[in-house]
Amino acid sequence: MSNSINRELVLDLVSWCRRQMESSGGKRAVLGLSGGKDSTVVAALLARAIGADNVYALIMPDNGQADLDIAIEICENLNVQYRVVDISSITHSIHEKLAEASLSGFIESVSEQTKLNLPPRVRMSLLFAFSQSIPDSRVINTSNLSEDWVGYVTLYGDTAGAFAPLGMLTSDEVIAVGRELGIPERFLTIPPADGLTGRTDEEVFGFSYDQLNSYIRTGELEDKIVREKIDNLHKSSRFKFLRLPMFRPPFRIGARDIAGIYNQEREDN
Repeated sequence: MSNSINRELVLDLVSWCRRQMESSGGKRAVLGLSGGKDSTVVAALLARAIGADNVYALIMPDNGQADLDIAIEICENLNVQYRVVDISSITHSIHEKLAEASLSGFIESVSEQTKLNLPPRVRMSLLFAFSQSIPDSRVINTSNLSEDWVGYVTLYGDTAGAFAPLGMLTSDEVIAVGRELGIPERFLTIPPADGLTGRTDEEVFGFSYDQLNSYIRTGELEDKIVREKIDNLHKSSRFKFLRLPMFRPPFRIGARDIAGIYNQEREDN
């Protein structure tokens, strides 16, 4: 599958990133860098597209991060600007407020999913806060197609950003892009993990990335149980990628919708 990734495609991807920045009026890019291949490849693409000096990476550990040193090494290898921001005090404070709400009976209990989704949402809040204080900067999404396809992303967490360079590339294709960019192999082959549960992505899925990626590209998968599981995850996570539904009253919008938002056909009502 990665044979389709070549130098020409990567150059097109770099040019696309540059055009996206220009069309949005952005001159600088802000992204979260975890030490994983996705954020590493996006940082490298942006460094090529707008210059490493214009790329700002935030490394945001929560209660320790095993690959913190790797994330720092990646930033230094790419010569991008970076800052380590420990978010543990922020997540701890929110957990305390949730616990208080639980004790008062406002909520029954703090769900495990709440605990898992909180760090990505805190990180995205910080990324946008930093971006708004860095002139002409844009927050860039680092998710790939494989994760998105099965909804392995947090709504308003790692689904956010001005644009997604890897949004239509599977995880193995991302690795191939990284190789074309000359990123050291050790930064591309770390087993993907959520950084939250201590488990790898594949352990969480119950199937392999090879199976997922092959199915995405070919539409075929011999293991019917895995295929059904992927289909169910894809269908159930659809809401994460839809535009915000709005009730449409029978009232006309007469103003010229230059942004092309309100007069488009929507699936709201």
